[in-house]
Amino acid sequence: MKRFARLPALLLALPLCSGTAVLAQDNTASGQLTIEINELAPSEKGCKLTFVADNGLPQSLARLSFEFVLFDAKGLVERMAVLDFRDVPAGKTKVRQFDLPGTKCADVNSLLINDAPVCEGEGVSPGACMKALKTGSKSSVVLKG
Repeated sequence: MKRFARLPALLLALPLCSGTAVLAQDNTASGQLTIEINELAPSEKGCKLTFVADNGLPQSLARLSFEFVLFDAKGLVERMAVLDFRDVPAGKTKVRQFDLPGTKCADVNSLLINDAPVCEGEGVSPGACMKALKTGSKSSVVLKG
């Protein structure tokens, strides 16, 4: 009889586990390509930008790059740069860091993703990355798409 005493607790835990798995699956197939600026930090060269890319598209991206525009506190363009995110498999999250020589982090107020000059993968249509783009920020810098 003691063997079955733990059974109700186990049965109660099962729905929680399966619910978590379903949430993870739903999040993976969001149909969105999320790019988030996570951190800006001074580096020896200038400013290091850390991004989190989450591919919720059904297709893997073999090559992905974005054209970023950096604005200062006055809203003036500080610089433009194309950043290569390399590959981002379907349903995966990747962290990418980019060092921008000669840029001071304090001078970066906001970022704009102007375009996705490279958005390639099997079954990926032209313009799919910009169409599915969702931006976010965990830093004091605003990211727009």
